[in-house]
Amino acid sequence: MKPAGLSQAEIDMLFSSMGAEQPAPEPPAPQPALFPSLDPRAPGAAPQEQAPIGLLANVEMEVAVHLGQARRSIRDILSMGPGSVVELDKLAGESVDILVNNRLVAKGEIVVIGENFGVRITELIHNMGAKLK
Repeated sequence: MKPAGLSQAEIDMLFSSMGAEQPAPEPPAPQPALFPSLDPRAPGAAPQEQAPIGLLANVEMEVAVHLGQARRSIRDILSMGPGSVVELDKLAGESVDILVNNRLVAKGEIVVIGENFGVRITELIHNMGAKLK
């Protein structure tokens, strides 16, 4: 009984019948990538769309003025009544922190307008991503 499969002679004959080996085709030469210019003044630059800031005009955000803070025990807090004074960690006349959605955006000073308190912005914070603890 003949073993299954091809003999070495049969394999050699199949390869010789295929003819001469053909060389593999050359891969295409790499081309530099073309990107649109990011400079809006460059010729051929894509026109930039203006951000529709008007869409955000009616979005409400929480604005808070951080005047100072203090730590007290529950006993001290429960003993407070009308006329009690809580001393804060900031000095009189020191600037206050202005926060928008708990993020420090500016510093300012307290002003009195008629019978109301207000805050005058004296310094904008450049790192607007700073989150107050």
